[in-house]
Amino acid sequence: MREDRRPFAERPVPANRLSEAERQLILETCSLPEFTSLPPSQIAPRLADCGQWIASEASFYRVLRAAGQNHRRGRARRPSKMKPPRSFEAKGPCQVWSWDITWLPGPIAGRFFYLYLLLDIWSRKIVGWEIHERETSENAAALLERTI
Repeated sequence: MREDRRPFAERPVPANRLSEAERQLILETCSLPEFTSLPPSQIAPRLADCGQWIASEASFYRVLRAAGQNHRRGRARRPSKMKPPRSFEAKGPCQVWSWDITWLPGPIAGRFFYLYLLLDIWSRKIVGWEIHERETSENAAALLERTI
């Protein structure tokens, strides 16, 4: 077997590649005070609305990434990492229950009923349920007490 030579193949430069002046214009435009806090997905359309075309949105992202400027723009906080949800494991029936309250459409437009449901996660069987006209903590507590 021969070695794969595709990674080492010489590839021609695309004819529509941005010139260095065009790349610099993109970086300068993104540095303008009115665009410093905006992502390229908003910069390119705003420029197009003004009748000015520099490059596509994808090209804006590509040039900013190559220049190391493709970071979170603006004063918004960085996204925080969410902790994974705590999970519970049931080794048999009636060890862990899950519950939910959901609304059901009523016979009159704009009128809803609320389904209170308790589910055993091991067997996936419904262990308790009720339907009420209002969603209240008293109804949920009463259902839980009756089901236990």
